[in-house]
Amino acid sequence: MLVLDSWLREFVNPPVEPNVLAEALTMAGLEVEEIIKVSPEFTGVVVGKIVSISKHPQADKLKICTVDAGLEENLQIVCGAPNATEGIKVPLATVGARLPNGLKISVGKLRGVDSFGMLCSASELGISSDTSGLLILDDELEVGSNLSDLFCSDDVTYEIKLTPNRADCLSVYGVAREVAALFKLPLKEGPIVGSIATKENIVSPKVNVLAPELCGRFTSRVIRGVDASVSTPQWIVDRLEKSGQRSVSVLVDISNYVMLEYGRPTHVFDLDKVKGDLTIDWGKSGEQLKLLNEELIELSSEYGVISSDAGPECLAGIMGGFETSVTKETKNIFIEAAFWYPIAIAGRARKLKLSSEASHRFERGVDFKTNVEHIDYITKLILDICGGEASEVSDQIINLPSQNKVSMRLSRCQKIIGIPVSATEVEQIFNGLGFEYEISKSTEDTIFEVISPSYRFDIEIEEDLIEEVARIFGFDNIPAIPPITENIMDNLSELKLSAHDIRDIMVGEGYQEVINYSFVDSKWEDYIGNSNSIKLLNPIASNLSVMRSSLVLSLVNNIFQNSKRKQAHIQIFEIARAFEYDNSVQNSELEVHGVSQNSKLAAAAWGTAYPQQWGEKSRLIDFYDVKKVVENLFSNTNELSFKVFNENTQNPLLHPGRSALIQLNSKDIGFIGELHPQIAQDFSLNQSPIVFEIDLDALINRSLPEYKAISKKQFLERDLAIWVSKDLEYSEIKNAIENMMIPNSQTSLVKSFNIFDVWSDAQNDKEKSIAIKFTLQEDQLPLDDKTVEAIMSEILNELSSKFNARLR
Repeated sequence: MLVLDSWLREFVNPPVEPNVLAEALTMAGLEVEEIIKVSPEFTGVVVGKIVSISKHPQADKLKICTVDAGLEENLQIVCGAPNATEGIKVPLATVGARLPNGLKISVGKLRGVDSFGMLCSASELGISSDTSGLLILDDELEVGSNLSDLFCSDDVTYEIKLTPNRADCLSVYGVAREVAALFKLPLKEGPIVGSIATKENIVSPKVNVLAPELCGRFTSRVIRGVDASVSTPQWIVDRLEKSGQRSVSVLVDISNYVMLEYGRPTHVFDLDKVKGDLTIDWGKSGEQLKLLNEELIELSSEYGVISSDAGPECLAGIMGGFETSVTKETKNIFIEAAFWYPIAIAGRARKLKLSSEASHRFERGVDFKTNVEHIDYITKLILDICGGEASEVSDQIINLPSQNKVSMRLSRCQKIIGIPVSATEVEQIFNGLGFEYEISKSTEDTIFEVISPSYRFDIEIEEDLIEEVARIFGFDNIPAIPPITENIMDNLSELKLSAHDIRDIMVGEGYQEVINYSFVDSKWEDYIGNSNSIKLLNPIASNLSVMRSSLVLSLVNNIFQNSKRKQAHIQIFEIARAFEYDNSVQNSELEVHGVSQNSKLAAAAWGTAYPQQWGEKSRLIDFYDVKKVVENLFSNTNELSFKVFNENTQNPLLHPGRSALIQLNSKDIGFIGELHPQIAQDFSLNQSPIVFEIDLDALINRSLPEYKAISKKQFLERDLAIWVSKDLEYSEIKNAIENMMIPNSQTSLVKSFNIFDVWSDAQNDKEKSIAIKFTLQEDQLPLDDKTVEAIMSEILNELSSKFNARLR
């Protein structure tokens, strides 16, 4: 929003330079983005009078003007402006003059005729955007006088970036109210019009408000006999243009002027084009309305309209209709100043791809107590400029918002701001902002009961008032006092890791951390088989409509995006929450009833196992590269195991034959495996990433490994080759042997074992041979063959009993 400094200082004039004023506004929350000098900068431009005009011999559109510039001799100027006539006074840029656009004037020759200067338009002088012809000056100006003295000044415009809650500052008067409070100066009162001569016999259309949730107050007046063909006074045009508004016509300009000055959008109807009485209601499907911009829109029940007997005439709070718009031929007008509820206007203009100053203000909130004062002000301007006779004001109060009473405890204010601001200072701040309040005191505290002003729609809770005190007091006046607290050193438990510790481990393994949205495409949840995903009521995008129940597919999408950019080696991880419905979860400070929010660690690896190098041939990353990373996350790998999925537990995200459950002390804590080929194909990946996901709690809460002395006795190795069913998984054999290795048993002498050969006989399609190497060791005494043979016989018997295994 643009605010003219000279206009602002008519209401309050602080004794500071514009840059100081801008800094004060910025620190108070009204960010001044730029200070713009409004006066054009030019030199060598004087008042010239066209003495005579003759035709150019070589060009029909050019004229040869003889111009009196106050010099001994008149100057010959070649000009093409259509409004160049004898006797008028116009700006003359003499030879050597420099214009705002950087042009330096020199002697020129146009179609063979010398020109000793240039006659200027308002646009060429940087005064306005008018390029229709020469700028005609006041006839009282002295010929030859310097125009820079007339047009150049120190006035500036502030470009203010307002937050949506500060609709009260969308006017010169609203900003002036802030300045008065900041500098503790009196504020000139709003429009004081005095009595307006009215005619009792002027009939005004009846207005029926059928939607009180749309229109809370409707104020109107008829003025007959106006002259809409007169020119808008230059002082109004100048202020409009310097505030970013172009001049349209006198009635529209006056309406815009009042809006900029007091933040009150109004609309002027051509009364003679209004058929019958007016009705305010929601639109109806099938109705159409041609707006002022000549765009035809389709109406519905979500748009408020002002209608006459002929149909919709105005889009309430957004834009007027074309059919009842004023022109230079307009004689009788109907002015309305309404209070439209912000919730009834918000978003409607954007939905229609419109933008208007009225909707910008109404959807944020406009003062609902000053309708009559503002319509009297616009009436006075119209009567003074255009003439006419006015009717009495019609003011319907239908459904005004309640003005909340908000309490603020002085002690709470002091605690939040961090300084002992006094009750007197708070009173001064509230008075400066125009707040009505009462004070109640007790032995414990002072309480301010503030009535929310009609122009402030953002004062609802105690913290809002505290914010007002802080920003007017001055954030830069609040000292930076470091908090004082006890320095208590926490004992770090070796049994717990933090999320940061886990990040360090993953980074050490060569993985990079990523952060993704917690909401994802609903089809990703279909991959997981989650038909009951948590849907967002108002997603930021259609492809981000549900909360994710797994982190894996977000990582897969990261890989896809990077693969498109020719990345060949990708290892990434994320620590975040996954969301699922769970009725066992109860409301608490960190939980929402019915929704589990479990933290997970997920990682994905894709491409080559390591960046290209000379020392080893390149290969693709595989399951065991990632499995090793999982093992390195746990301090005690004896508690960690990997269990192959069965038909009932298979994860739909993973390849059926190349994946496993991750278990800790036989409890499922996650999964690992190759991404399902169909999903990889859907993501346009030529290779399936290897992924894993683990409950974060399983990693944070850990057990320490138990250290044992290394035996000095020689270890022995024995091989056991057995025939088993082809369908038998080695993991089942492994679990059976591990279950035998209980402390203080004979088989506890088995320190380790691993499979080293699998062989199938072409003649035997039902069995396979598995060879297992056992390492045995005694801590105190050397092992003898008899003991070893007994242990191996016991293991063979157990396998034979459970799996019908037989010695090969």
